[in-house]
Amino acid sequence: MTGWTLLLLGAGALLLVPWTAVLAVTLPASTEVRHWSLAWIGLDILMAAGCAATALLGLRSDPRFRLTASATAAVAVLDAWFDITTSRAGAPLAEALACAVAEGALAGACLVLALSGGGEPGRRDLPR
Repeated sequence: MTGWTLLLLGAGALLLVPWTAVLAVTLPASTEVRHWSLAWIGLDILMAAGCAATALLGLRSDPRFRLTASATAAVAVLDAWFDITTSRAGAPLAEALACAVAEGALAGACLVLALSGGGEPGRRDLPR
């Protein structure tokens, strides 16, 4: 089953290339978005929940902390990407770049945790 899953993931990656080209040509340069603040608040809540879940699982020596750390790293990178790409020039962009540094540090810390060795229940192998 793993072989088929990996082949499907590879096929998905290949299919996303032309789809990305279609989007590049057809998406409008700007749009009005309903619930803009809700989208951003939800992303930050998701990042906070990922940090909390990673901390709780890690403190319990539950090896699933690597999964939540990986997901939290991805959310932090996405948050930084959208902060930067949706900011106006000037002070808003400078603020987004400053936040991206913090989010990058969070993503890096989460990746260190996600890639750390060991992880059997009851074993304290988290980086100190």
